[in-house]
Amino acid sequence: MPGPTYGDAEKVSNISAIWANNGEDKVTRDERRASLGQDVTNSVWDGSRIKIFGAKNEVVSFNIILESGSATAENVSVSLKQLSGPNGVRISTKAVTGDGVFDWIGRNIELFYVRYLPIKGLSRLSYENYYDERHVPQRFRRPWTGNGVGSGTWLDRPDHDKFYPDIAVPLELVKKFAIPAARNQSVWADIYIPKTVPAGVYQGTVTITENGAANKVVPVELQVRNFTLPDTPSARTMLFLSLSDISRRYTGITWPDCDTPEDMTSKQAFDRHFLMAHRHGISLIDGNDGNCSWDKDQPRPEWVPRLDGVLFSKANHYNGPGRNIGNGVYSIGTYGQWSWQSEGKAGMWLHSNAWVKWFSENFPSTEYFLYLIDEPKDLRQVKTWSEWIEENPDVGGRLKSFSTSDLPDVLVQAPSLDIAASTFDVGLRYTWQNALNNWRKDRKQFYLYNGHRPATGSFATEDDGVALRVIAWSQFKKGVDRWFFWQSTYYRNFQCDNAETDLFNQAQTFGCFSK
Repeated sequence: MPGPTYGDAEKVSNISAIWANNGEDKVTRDERRASLGQDVTNSVWDGSRIKIFGAKNEVVSFNIILESGSATAENVSVSLKQLSGPNGVRISTKAVTGDGVFDWIGRNIELFYVRYLPIKGLSRLSYENYYDERHVPQRFRRPWTGNGVGSGTWLDRPDHDKFYPDIAVPLELVKKFAIPAARNQSVWADIYIPKTVPAGVYQGTVTITENGAANKVVPVELQVRNFTLPDTPSARTMLFLSLSDISRRYTGITWPDCDTPEDMTSKQAFDRHFLMAHRHGISLIDGNDGNCSWDKDQPRPEWVPRLDGVLFSKANHYNGPGRNIGNGVYSIGTYGQWSWQSEGKAGMWLHSNAWVKWFSENFPSTEYFLYLIDEPKDLRQVKTWSEWIEENPDVGGRLKSFSTSDLPDVLVQAPSLDIAASTFDVGLRYTWQNALNNWRKDRKQFYLYNGHRPATGSFATEDDGVALRVIAWSQFKKGVDRWFFWQSTYYRNFQCDNAETDLFNQAQTFGCFSK
C-alpha cells in the first residue's frame, strides 16, 4: 500500500517515515517503528492515510508521528488547514498568534507540538507494583515469576528512563522545529465537528515541510456521523485545580497581592484552564481560593461566569462542546477546608442555609456539595457532620454532604452521607455491588476517584495511552455518577534514583521518592 505523497524535494529530506495513531499507543521519543519496517497500521492509519470518525459536537483526534533518519530533520513545519465535505462545506481553521490560541471562533482544527518527559520511576499512585508485577504496564514490567513476583532493578524495566509524550504546545508557538537523528516527533491534532455541518465524508491533507522544500502530504479522511452529542457529557467528571499552583507557575508568586498585575494574570490563566477543560468535557473544581479577602457563604465573583456559561460563550472566544453551558459542579470547602468546623451544629445549620439559598436563587441546576473531609481515618466525624446537615429543618437540609471514603464502610458507619467517593483498587464484587445497590435505594450518589490498575486505567504518564478510556468505560459499566481526580496542578519536588529492588527484601521499590 502506498505511503504519504512526497514532493520533488524528497531527495533532501531527513524524515524517513510518517505514520499516525489515535493516541492509545504511546510512542517514546527514541522509537522508529516504521523506519525499521515494523507494522504500524492501526484503527486510524491504513498505511497511506489517516481515517477517523465522529459525531457532530465532538472533538476527535489523531497523532501523527514523524521519524527522522540518520541525520537531523531541520526546520520542519506541519499544517492542516481544512477538511472539505458535502456540498462544499468545510471544517477549517485560521491563523493566529500569541493569545489567539485561546480563541476558538473559526478554529475548528488545532495542532499541537508534543513535548516529552523522561520517566525516572513508576507512579506509585497508579500501580503499587511491589506485590504483583503483572499490574504494571507491559513496557515497564520487570522479569517476574509465580504470582507476579518481580526481580531486578529499575534498569530491568524495558522503558526505564525513556522519554514519553506528555506536554502539548499549540503549534502556533512552535512554527518550526527540528527532529534529531534517529528520533521521532509527534504532532497532535484536535478537530471539532460543528453541530451545523452535514453528515458525510470530509477530506483534507496534512502537509509536512522540511527546510521550506521537502513537502510531504498525508491524506486525512473524517467520517461525520448523522447524530449530535449533547453539550453536557454523560461521563461526568471532577478535576481539582489549584489557584496557588497556577499563580506560582505563571507569576512566580504563590499568593499575589489583591488586584495586582500578578493577581490578574493568575485569574486569567485560571479561567483559561477552565476553557480548555470545558472544550474536552472536563469539569473543574477548586477551593474557592483567591488573592482578595472573601468571607461570604457563596462562590467568589469569578465563579459566576463559570457557572452561568458566560465564560464559555462567543464573547469570550469560546466555541466547542458546551457552548454557553455552565461548569455544572461546585465543591464547597474542598478537601475539608471549610471555615465553620468549630461552630458546632448551629454553625452547620447557619452556613448550610446560606449556601443552599444562594445556589437556589442563582444556579439551582448546579450540582454542589460540602466536602466534609478528605480520606478520614475513621468515619465518626463524617457521621456527625452529615447528620447535622440531614437534621436541619431549613433549606440547608438540602445541602449534599461529600467525603472520600470507601462505600461499604460509609453505608454502615455514616449512612447520612449523600456522596461517597471511593478510591478503587480491587474488591469483592459481592461486597461492593451490594453496598452500591443499598446506597442507591436512598438516591444517594457514588463517585470514584483517581485510577488504579488493574481495576481501572490510570492517569500516569507512563501508562498505556488507552488507560483514560478504560476509566471512562469503567465509569459507564459500573454506573459511577462522577469520576474525580484529586489534582491537576500539584507542585512538588521529587528526588529520583534507579535503585529498585524487591520489597520482600524490605527495600524501596520505586524509582522516584518525594522529598
